[in-house]
Amino acid sequence: MVSLLPRAPCLASSIPKSAALRPPCMASTSPAAAAASAAATAEASRPPRKLPVLLFDVMDTVVRDPFYHHIPAFFQMSMKELLESKHPTAWSEFEMGLIDENELAKKFFNDGRSFDLEGLKACMMKAYEYIDGVEGILYSLKQNNYEVHAFTNYPVPVSRGEVKALKVFVLDILFMYRKRKPSPDFYLHAVDHLNVDPASCIFIDDRMTNIEAALSVGMVGLHFKNAEVLKKDLCSLGVEFAPVHEGNGWDTSGTWADAAWEAWKNGDP
Repeated sequence: MVSLLPRAPCLASSIPKSAALRPPCMASTSPAAAAASAAATAEASRPPRKLPVLLFDVMDTVVRDPFYHHIPAFFQMSMKELLESKHPTAWSEFEMGLIDENELAKKFFNDGRSFDLEGLKACMMKAYEYIDGVEGILYSLKQNNYEVHAFTNYPVPVSRGEVKALKVFVLDILFMYRKRKPSPDFYLHAVDHLNVDPASCIFIDDRMTNIEAALSVGMVGLHFKNAEVLKKDLCSLGVEFAPVHEGNGWDTSGTWADAAWEAWKNGDP
């Protein structure tokens, strides 16, 4: 088990299971302050927030990344040939939101050759599949009322189908515009957006460089190896799993790939 804790002293048992959101500013007599006070009162009436918040990397942590096998096959190339012929920065520029899909298609290859972008997207959608055991972990966490987020580099998903599938199965998606792992700003933007302290977040990723960056901002980090090890690591940090039974509303008849492919074909938002 690899259980990486923040640099500052933070024992696993110290991660709170519930906590209120950050306190509001002090009220004053202005209309804006009155509105803020009313919002704070409404917030205070809500059930305590269940912590920790869980942030999942997507590729090779939740689903298998099609890049290493399906995409070279789509282009009828070996991985070596693909790496040599693709533009060195086009994909990272796309992830950071500096270029859109159409611009990515124009500069994907160094020589500017055209290709079937829609066919590539369809290939990727059909290739996505859960890593064994992860689907059950996500569902159990959802059933136990944890906040679970897909923490992705993509500023604009490869297709609407990917968003649809993520919304269905991974619950919530965090897109970090013009930021990219392992930049510390990527993680700080997330905790600011979620209004949560970094120490109350568990970040799960298959790449140690991304884990180390999460640790540097005070998050708890878990290096993903497989679903069985992940569940043990989460349990050691005090995360509780709801039992998963048949007939509880979880549709296991389809797959992540099925949802992505159908949504992409239907143009679902």
